Amino acid sequence: MSQFTMDGRYIRCSQCQNLMRPIWTSKAVHCPCCHNLIKLTRYDVRPPTRMDTKCILKEKLQSKFKSKKSNSSNSSGTSSIQCSVPRSGMTSGTKLHPGKRAVLCGVSYKKRKYELKGTVNDVKHMKELLIHTFGFLEENIRVLTEEEKNEHQRPTRKNILDAFQWLIRDCRSEDSVVFFFSGHGLRHPESDGDELDGFNESICPVDFTTEGVILDNEINSTIVRPLPKGVTLHALVDSCHSGTVLDLSYVYNITTGQWVDNGPPSGAYKGTSGGLAICLSACADEDLAADTSALYGKMMSGAMTSSFIQAIRKKPKITYKELLAAMQNVIDEANESNCLNTPILSRLFRAKMLQEPVLSCSDMVGIENRTVEL
Repeated sequence: MSQFTMDGRYIRCSQCQNLMRPIWTSKAVHCPCCHNLIKLTRYDVRPPTRMDTKCILKEKLQSKFKSKKSNSSNSSGTSSIQCSVPRSGMTSGTKLHPGKRAVLCGVSYKKRKYELKGTVNDVKHMKELLIHTFGFLEENIRVLTEEEKNEHQRPTRKNILDAFQWLIRDCRSEDSVVFFFSGHGLRHPESDGDELDGFNESICPVDFTTEGVILDNEINSTIVRPLPKGVTLHALVDSCHSGTVLDLSYVYNITTGQWVDNGPPSGAYKGTSGGLAICLSACADEDLAADTSALYGKMMSGAMTSSFIQAIRKKPKITYKELLAAMQNVIDEANESNCLNTPILSRLFRAKMLQEPVLSCSDMVGIENRTVEL
């Protein structure tokens, strides 16, 4: 059960009392805090207006600074609080979009010999970018890291696959969904004839040594093939061997400026159900990704994530072609300044120590004039 506010703008979870704005076309929603499945008891929830989003921001700011407000009242005799200024970093022109959802996964593999230092930073920076630049509602972003207290928010294999289901559940035309992963990636010989190079790619959950990796085939069947018409998926994968980790049909060749057919030799269908899937990977399938401190001083982060965020911030209306060039420039500059650090897992492979972002897509879209809009 859930409790609607009198104006019908948002609901309150009956278990944890978290206040959230549901996707207005849905009949149910998962609470991002306790993952309680909330069945909406009324279906006339109107789409949010510009005034709605301002009110939601005001409610959150008032709740966040409640204690500060109380102290101010005691000292100055007034209880008013100014809520006209958006959250730090959010421009006045940023519009909030309830039809956007994201899963942000950062795996550190703490206390292991292959531990990564920048993945949690990657998730934090990506979350800020989605909210402040692309208008995502915070309650529509599910974060999976080892720093989360809730067991359902740890980046285990099961939780990541559950998050995949949540990401595409009840998607409607014009919705936008994002999957971001920062962690280790591996390659595995395959015998099904689905891969041009004879290898499956995978991402490594925190428990991959016991529960297994998540193969590209599984990612494709879970969040690519079910995409309905009018829905766009952006996947940003900052890991080694991630070039075709979504098994999308086309890969963009930066050198020739042409799309290359990446269809499986077996003829298996790896497309969508009418939607559009776009994947930006840290490097080619045979290459290794790196961490860098070039963007945030001494704070480590994935080179791909850092370069992506920097490119977007410099030019918010950047095209995909401009984005690829800008990202490569950032990585080249970091490499020249000796700020790159290769992952510990690299000792297991004899791959080239070369990193170049890879763009793949379910359809051959024009990247020269198409702007990046998550």
